[in-house]
Amino acid sequence: MATRLQTREMMASNQFSRRQFAGLAAASALGLSAPSAASGQTDRSRKSEPKRRARSTFPKGFLWGTATSSYQVEGAVNEDGRGPSIWDRFAHTPGTISDRSTGDTASDHFHRYKEDVQLMKALGTKAYRFSIAWPRVFPEGTGSPNPKGLDFYNRLVDELLANGIAPFATLYHWDLPQALQDRFGGWTSRDTSKAFADYSAYVAARLSDRVKHFFTINECSRFVHLGHGIGADAPGLKLPQAELNQVRHHVALGHGMAVRAIRASARAGTKVGPAENAVSCIPAIETPANIRAAEMAMRELNAGYLTVILEGKYPDTYLAGKDAPKFTAEDLRIISSPLDFVGLNVYTPDHYVIAAENERGFTLAPFPASFPHMKATWLRPGPETMYWVPRHVAKVWNVKSIYITENGTSGSDQPAADGTIYDVDRIMYLRNYLAQLQRATSEGVPVSGYFLWSLMDNFEWGDGFEQRFGLYHVDFETQRRSPKLSASFYRETIARNAVA
Repeated sequence: MATRLQTREMMASNQFSRRQFAGLAAASALGLSAPSAASGQTDRSRKSEPKRRARSTFPKGFLWGTATSSYQVEGAVNEDGRGPSIWDRFAHTPGTISDRSTGDTASDHFHRYKEDVQLMKALGTKAYRFSIAWPRVFPEGTGSPNPKGLDFYNRLVDELLANGIAPFATLYHWDLPQALQDRFGGWTSRDTSKAFADYSAYVAARLSDRVKHFFTINECSRFVHLGHGIGADAPGLKLPQAELNQVRHHVALGHGMAVRAIRASARAGTKVGPAENAVSCIPAIETPANIRAAEMAMRELNAGYLTVILEGKYPDTYLAGKDAPKFTAEDLRIISSPLDFVGLNVYTPDHYVIAAENERGFTLAPFPASFPHMKATWLRPGPETMYWVPRHVAKVWNVKSIYITENGTSGSDQPAADGTIYDVDRIMYLRNYLAQLQRATSEGVPVSGYFLWSLMDNFEWGDGFEQRFGLYHVDFETQRRSPKLSASFYRETIARNAVA
């Protein structure tokens, strides 16, 4: 039987061995020398420490921001001459929103924007991506503009700049003027594409003295499919596939027309690009064959928007069969107007891809029932998505400038006994995704900035107020904003320019 002294010595030896093993594994992963038993660290590893830190940071000047959209946060739907949008009508239609809420008040950002800018400043962010409500500026979609509508955005932009925060404006985040839906059938008509270009020109001419970055259209892939294919989003249509593809073409055409309109109307140096939730294709196993298969899948499965925008043509596979959209050669030239950047909204892996000897060159692996998800069941965490999506976009289409325009997750967000929301689920999600983004930038993938979704809890479309994505908790009864633990995580990450 060992003495107590022997037992303590054995325990100390075992603990040291475990620490030494952990240090050896960590050093090996970082490419450093193993720490010595005597000193716990060799001179060589100490000399390598600054280099290790440098590798773990984001590029100098990397832009950290947050994001929102007009209908989700502004409220004030009947103020200062704003006209109704398709989301106003849709949200007031019984059975469309899970908790029967609407965006009538939302987060009341319209009245509280100065307070919200201070929330951004407290995080240390240097950019804010917001969207402009088309029906505030043109209540009828076309015709006479509403000066009071644009006044709000003038005030917001000035407040941002006064606090050292760069404004990044999105021109369309789904709140189409209801008048265009009634008059033209919305995006089922080319007339809406032209109306969008006219609206974009008007806004760019008046804001580009201070707003230097404009996103044309947010997430074509979602609002076309959910809003026009399965009726889950506004305007609640369920179109056959051929008509759905035609809507997608009109949206792409509207994007291209808007790019040209902004070029013609904005101040010199204004930059423009789309913000798309690209269909994400991840190699199931990182082999050269699977990576190449994932690149092919990325191009094919984004055919109707990103591919045609960045290549000026639809892939043959997209045009095969009876459901192809009708278009002209001039349409394609407009759609593929040169861009300054591409915005990517990254949330979840859509497909894990395996190389295959078939006509497509790849197979899409099905998701098993046991695959995890966040509070929102659709949001399956796959941090590697944040690495592969910008890498694919840069490589497949030779894109030189990318912004991550949205990334985040909803959480349970229940206050603890001390009143704090310890949203470690959100921190876990963000930490892992940002680590993969850092992996991408360290390898030269040209990502210039990151906009976290979202600054604060808001109206989450069909989920109403049931899904909370914010760094700041919003009490929708009182509109009180309170920081969650994830706000501290993001503030520390920004301060370090590295994952905290």
